[in-house]
Amino acid sequence: MAEQKQEAEKTQKKKEKPVAKPIVEKKAVEKKPEESDEVLVRVFGYDVPGSKRIYPGLTRIKGVSWAVSNSVCRKSGIDKNKRFSELSKQDIQKIENFLTNLELPAYMKNRRNEMETGQTTHLYGTDLDITKDFDLKRMKKIRSWKGVRHSQKQPVRGQRTRSHFRERKIAIVGGKKK
Repeated sequence: MAEQKQEAEKTQKKKEKPVAKPIVEKKAVEKKPEESDEVLVRVFGYDVPGSKRIYPGLTRIKGVSWAVSNSVCRKSGIDKNKRFSELSKQDIQKIENFLTNLELPAYMKNRRNEMETGQTTHLYGTDLDITKDFDLKRMKKIRSWKGVRHSQKQPVRGQRTRSHFRERKIAIVGGKKK
């Protein structure tokens, strides 16, 4: 009996072939270029990655919208799909000159009919931030509706406040008494 069991186990082992493990080839892992390896191009005081195309890359400059970026590419004769790393110094100089002397219709500029001067201008970067802050301070000072809403941290342009705009949380000092 014992011999029969041993033979039965041997035949089962012979029937069960060991499963070969599939050979896995190790692929070379491509390292992503680190930020330090990437070329940065300085345009109008802003760093733009060299891998960016010109059309979306110009929108990294504060004050340059998609429409302004498109007009810069068209009027300066630079291909929109070209990358910043492919630009020459003359091309970058063309872009900066176009942005300083912006020849666009008034409706495309960001400061139309200013309160103090009445002129239409286009501002970039920190100049845009500073003028926005001064506009908000002026509205708060004269207690206009928009100024009041800004000072209360409420929506300015007519949105509903029933379920949103609950940033201001009031801390309960004593808690609930029993």
